[in-house]
Amino acid sequence: MQSATTRSVAEPWVDDPFGRAVRAGRGPLWLCRADGARWVLEVERWCAPAAGADHGLVLRCLGLGAPVLDLGCGPGRLVAALLAAGVPALGVDVCAASVDRTAGLGALALRRSVFDRLPAEGRWGGALLADGNLGIGGDPAALLSRTAGLLAPDGLLLVETDPTEVDEVSTVRVAGPDGAGPPFRWARCGPEATARYGAAAGLEPVERWLSYGRSFLALRRS
Repeated sequence: MQSATTRSVAEPWVDDPFGRAVRAGRGPLWLCRADGARWVLEVERWCAPAAGADHGLVLRCLGLGAPVLDLGCGPGRLVAALLAAGVPALGVDVCAASVDRTAGLGALALRRSVFDRLPAEGRWGGALLADGNLGIGGDPAALLSRTAGLLAPDGLLLVETDPTEVDEVSTVRVAGPDGAGPPFRWARCGPEATARYGAAAGLEPVERWLSYGRSFLALRRS
């Protein structure tokens, strides 16, 4: 793996404060837009055991009959919770600190992008896009199409959406008290936009719910 000093282009979530925050288990950390808008990255919650609305995701993965892929798994709390519930699971994340922390929980994770080649493509019983990870790549249509291709026929995608009916792509940076990382494109989608992009990717909405102030949608590969 190339170091940050030998790569020609800095990578978001890699060459920014995110990895340091994950290793420390705490923020503060934000996703910042050039116009001054910013969103808190909930590092402490992500580094803690699964709680609250997380349990609804785990429960919906029970009985799928095939392993679950957590895309953008972060520090691994959902992968660990799935394994504790008897659901085979694998995390995927570009951040080395996230992969290391997931391994420290006794769970499995690969340091890769969701757009890289992944094991068992087309055979996963379920996939998760939680904690804002619908924004990955700044192209929800491409991300949901890619995710659909990872799922087995009738596979289930559980995606966390923005609680508001937003559909936007903007350029952001990960920032903390010690500086900011490189700019990258990031998407925010509410339930209706997510369902629309999902339908174009062959994913049929089957459930929508709110839990602990968080918004979710279940999409099944049709």
